Amino acid sequence: MSTLKVTNIQATGETASRAVSGVAAAWVNFDGSGTIAVRDSQNVSGLVDNGTGDYNVNLSNNMTNSNYCLVLGHRGNRPADGDGGLAGYSASTYEVGSRSGDIGSSKEDSDRMHSAIHGDLA
Repeated sequence: MSTLKVTNIQATGETASRAVSGVAAAWVNFDGSGTIAVRDSQNVSGLVDNGTGDYNVNLSNNMTNSNYCLVLGHRGNRPADGDGGLAGYSASTYEVGSRSGDIGSSKEDSDRMHSAIHGDLA
């Protein structure tokens, strides 16, 4: 069996390439408590703190549309959610949050937030 070694992958029709180490279109691991800060990421240009437990993730390279798959997680027993709030989902940004309990409960900052999106880059 042959081994193919590459640094970046670019799908036919996409203008942006993806690093092999981050095959998802974009992902981020960040501290959402206090002054928010990215720990590590791929295709993420920055974060916006919208208030307690509510964040926007801005993409370096846009998606083709807002119909991508968003996967969320964070440390703790609280649910993570992708809100359709003020920012919702777009080709260039998405909103995520963490709650203190079930959906409908108040939002709460989390010191370890994770998210990834899969879909086509523009």
